Amino acid sequence: MSILEIKDLHATVETPEGTKEILKGVDLTIKGGEIHAIMGPNGSGKSTLAYAVAGHPKYEITSGTVTLDGEDVLEMSVDERARAGLFLAMQYPVEVPGVTVSNFLRTAKTAIDGEAPSLRHWVKDMKTSMEDLRMDPVFAERNVNEGFSGGEKKRHEILQMQLLKPGIAVLDETDSGLDVDALRVVSDGINRARENTDVGIMLITHYTRILQHVEPDFVHVFVDGRIAEQGGPELAARLEAEGYDRYLVGAN
Repeated sequence: MSILEIKDLHATVETPEGTKEILKGVDLTIKGGEIHAIMGPNGSGKSTLAYAVAGHPKYEITSGTVTLDGEDVLEMSVDERARAGLFLAMQYPVEVPGVTVSNFLRTAKTAIDGEAPSLRHWVKDMKTSMEDLRMDPVFAERNVNEGFSGGEKKRHEILQMQLLKPGIAVLDETDSGLDVDALRVVSDGINRARENTDVGIMLITHYTRILQHVEPDFVHVFVDGRIAEQGGPELAARLEAEGYDRYLVGAN
């Protein structure tokens, strides 16, 4: 069972106005099999947390620690973090022209495991996962994210998570841009991944609609670069009814 531990994490980003601190002391522990919903208003630092943990060079960690199963994540390169079991589903996945989904996924699996998966088992696993996510078989031969709709991009992210089997998955606004049907399919995929692999999930979202399908074990309210409050699923229901105003007044 994997454990991601974030302690007193501070991070900055360069802006036209100068250096700006975005993360201001984040403490968070995610264990395998748990779903942690990170909720908060725009600009609160939720996505910064995701990308800082994943190793995006835009964000500089100024203090604090991040460990995965006791290993120092901040000392790892981006690819080392992935091989260690850390997965990031991006809010805006990039296109990779000339690389098919099938080749991309098998190459990624080989890099993570250190050896190529059995072709027979890999084809079967990929076919099953695509069927579960209601993806047309021809999708596997399309170039990664090239010409994909918003729903296709998000299904592809969940397909990656199911096949790569990370220890900890960070899902950055996976529900954005999804219609009702696609949201249900993607949510089912997240639930299936947790049940089948015991992955720990950081689920970043503005809204509670995905939490109607993916029930979190913990809900954290993220405001002004730090966690302002945390609780169980009932906290998400309260946020739906009351919004974030009372946290923003306190932050200001």
